[in-house]
Amino acid sequence: MAMLSQRPNPTPEELVADLMLLLDLEPRGGDLFIGRRHPEGMGRVFGGQAIAQALGAARRTVPAERYTHSIHAYFLRPGNDEYPIEFRVKRDLDGRSFSNRRVVASQRGEPILNLTASFHLPQEGLSHQDAQMPDVPPPEALRPDAEIRQEVAETLPDGPIKKLLLRPRAIDFRSVEPRDWLDPHVREPRAHCWFKTVGPLPDYRPIHRAVLAYTSDFQLLSTAIQPHGLSMHIGQVKAASIDHAVWFHGDFRADDWLLYVTDSPWSGMSRGFGRGQIFTRDGRLVASVAQEGMMRPTGR
Repeated sequence: MAMLSQRPNPTPEELVADLMLLLDLEPRGGDLFIGRRHPEGMGRVFGGQAIAQALGAARRTVPAERYTHSIHAYFLRPGNDEYPIEFRVKRDLDGRSFSNRRVVASQRGEPILNLTASFHLPQEGLSHQDAQMPDVPPPEALRPDAEIRQEVAETLPDGPIKKLLLRPRAIDFRSVEPRDWLDPHVREPRAHCWFKTVGPLPDYRPIHRAVLAYTSDFQLLSTAIQPHGLSMHIGQVKAASIDHAVWFHGDFRADDWLLYVTDSPWSGMSRGFGRGQIFTRDGRLVASVAQEGMMRPTGR
């Protein structure tokens, strides 16, 4: 199995190539696939990585003309970046229009993620879009989050928080509202963030949907924490995804700017609920996201 590289100063092209390699899988026969580990992980597998790899395993068992239209996942145990992940697919349905797959992701014999994916043969039908894209500044008017993370990291001593802030990413995030990783303030549970890959992607629809699934796990829990004036980055709250769902509404490119609009209508009982809508620059709603996660202030 090819391994992801560890470069001190990767180029955008190298970052995207590494992301593509991370989301690729090694077939082992019998609908069994192995996912690569992230060589620069922080100990715990990023949930978006496990979701995107599980979707990739399911995708490989479905006819190419059927598009991914929804995924529903439950996180069962923390994954470990030291080990690859095994994905075993069950073919539950191949109907006239829909295919359904179940995927169990495991490490060292224990399941860490269950995912169900549904695929649809495109058909003409009734259509409408009620959601309107918010009026926010364009991405060109915003500073990359990577630049802000760099400035924040320079104020910190060497350690895991600094390493996390400085880690190069294949996704260019540009937050509309200022981020407050180390100096949190009470804010309404709503956020807007542009994102795209730092370099071009192949002209292959499943790759763009896998990258969106990967990226969709980045913003929701942080939005749910905002009303409480706490930060995960300085250990004030322990947070982890419990379940995650994505509905794909239309075609898009993940190497063109997409606006991720997130809000959290509720939190309680050590859990927070988040919703997301993803728009293209021309205002098309191309995906909806929902997630519930554990939110537990430290010391409680």
